[in-house]
Amino acid sequence: MSELDYPSDLRYTAEHEWVRSVGEGLVRVGITSFAQEALGDVVYISAPKVGENVTAGDTCGEVESTKSVSDLYSPLSGEVSAVNDALDATPELVNSDPYGDGWIFELRLADASAVEDLMDSAAYEAQLG
Repeated sequence: MSELDYPSDLRYTAEHEWVRSVGEGLVRVGITSFAQEALGDVVYISAPKVGENVTAGDTCGEVESTKSVSDLYSPLSGEVSAVNDALDATPELVNSDPYGDGWIFELRLADASAVEDLMDSAAYEAQLG
């Protein structure tokens, strides 16, 4: 089992998504190392479509693994500005590099300050118990 890490430059949700600021009002979203470890080998990602408006806390896709199918939740509200097309051919990037090449989608935020309402790495790790 690999050591689970939670980079301190990211923000987290209780549903195990992470958010990284990648520009003014723009964030990249993926699932945490805890989530990918719990899921097992990821075989398919259903991401929201570019141009789709998503609402914080709502289901916006699915992550399918050899063990189960889990909902993907939008951590924040906004418009999907990009999706990681590499996951179509290599969904296992979510397992091998959850905070890098395994990102799932990018959002142009409705409210950029909402990022501050998400958990930091210490709070996320604490709620994992």
